[in-house]
Amino acid sequence: MESKTPPLSFWFRLRVFAGLLLDLRRHDLRAARSFMSMSYANDARWVQIVKFARWALRQMWCQIPIAMQQTEFTKPVSRVPYWLASGNPWANHPWATKPNTDLPSRVHAVTIGCGLGGSALAYHWARRAKAGQKMLILDMNDPASGSGGRNEGLVVMGRYYHLVCKTVRPYIQQVRSDLNSSEQENVVRQFAAAYVRACYRNADLIEQTILHEGFDCDYAREGWVQARDGQEQQQLAESVQMALDSGFTDWTSIEPDEVLHRTGMTVRHNAGFSLAAASFHPAKWCWSLLAHAIDSQKVDLFTRTKVTQIEDAGETYLVHTLRGPVRADHVVVATESYTPLLYPQFHDLIRPTQTQAATGDGGPLQMKPHVGISTSSGFFGRHHGKTMVGSDATRVPDHEAGRIQPSRFLTKYVCAAMHNYFGPSDYRITNEWSGTVSFTPDEYPIVGAFDGKRQYILGGMAGSGTAVSFNGGRCLVNRILGLTDEPDDYPPQCFAPSRLLDPHNHSWPDPST
Repeated sequence: MESKTPPLSFWFRLRVFAGLLLDLRRHDLRAARSFMSMSYANDARWVQIVKFARWALRQMWCQIPIAMQQTEFTKPVSRVPYWLASGNPWANHPWATKPNTDLPSRVHAVTIGCGLGGSALAYHWARRAKAGQKMLILDMNDPASGSGGRNEGLVVMGRYYHLVCKTVRPYIQQVRSDLNSSEQENVVRQFAAAYVRACYRNADLIEQTILHEGFDCDYAREGWVQARDGQEQQQLAESVQMALDSGFTDWTSIEPDEVLHRTGMTVRHNAGFSLAAASFHPAKWCWSLLAHAIDSQKVDLFTRTKVTQIEDAGETYLVHTLRGPVRADHVVVATESYTPLLYPQFHDLIRPTQTQAATGDGGPLQMKPHVGISTSSGFFGRHHGKTMVGSDATRVPDHEAGRIQPSRFLTKYVCAAMHNYFGPSDYRITNEWSGTVSFTPDEYPIVGAFDGKRQYILGGMAGSGTAVSFNGGRCLVNRILGLTDEPDDYPPQCFAPSRLLDPHNHSWPDPST
């Protein structure tokens, strides 16, 4: 409900300040380092520390206490993600109803991981495989229990053309130092064009599939708005112009009045806007894909079945699990941030990166539902009357992938940001959680075989899994089955894992094009 901000006393400020200090944990310090590196990238470390200290003190003494007057945390706050709070229909499958079920000894393909990527692979396998060609889906937990069920709930168009150029360019300059600047830029733009084309098709395929199959996953295509401050206006204009020049026109700029109309957010400057982005219930999306796949009799799902090793047995692979081995002709890895734990060669190439979110009752009534809303400080959303806030992008050690360890400081900080953009409102937080997405060194995904044979990976999606997973799963399934009647949007020159694993021998795009 909407309300006026009550007077702020010294003692209330002090209590909030002390509470923030007492709540600090190890991840808060990691997140602080990430914030300093991102916000003050051109400064010396000691300057970063001084600037961050000034910023943090202002937040802790001024901004956060104002918002905390109208923010309440239930006791206890649930660590269950909002998308999973009503239960998981595929929990402990098939053991919940058939406890004596054994793993099959031989299948055509094994997919490891059952989130956005694994469920997409299952759906496309059911759609394209012949009768008798069986895919086995294995997950060490339950479907969509990882980042697939802990995210913002947006079908994003991904990293728009200008942003892909920006993130890929430093890596190309590093690994292709043999090229001159013009040739490097040609390669960079080919990467960006390939990615954005694939994302366009991915978003359209998701919508077409939901409509065709009648999936109930709360889908609505209302776009995504990203607020920009005054210092970012030139960059925003450049990114929009680059989109126009390249023909990738999803990314545009909207004025403050339109921002208010679309989101309920009050800003002083133009914001970026992705027209084709959508919102949905990400876990329901995964579960719907799985239900369709399993009904086809071409896909089997085994949850709570941890894979410990993949052994190359020549013509086949032996997939070792805690429930026994499975022999397969093909293996697909869709484990995202967990990948380095299973494949050490991906350490520092698939980087677990923590993000976090919280949901609760109340919040700004003027916040529009279904539209994606983000700022430099976090993201906001309205889902079924619940208000969601979130933030962070901090790398964590490989062994902490998947841990739920949200920072209370960050939750309170993003609540203060919501207060600034939407005005005062009562907000009662009931759920608070974190998840880990996977970033590659160039923030660009890898889609393809990585052992020169029949082990494939769909990963490194840099927090844009909904922009890559469905179309990427389709393309990998078609490759495994040897089908060429559909377009393949992930050319090896741009997306093959060798781009990261062996850049010196990778087949790069033609730099003269």
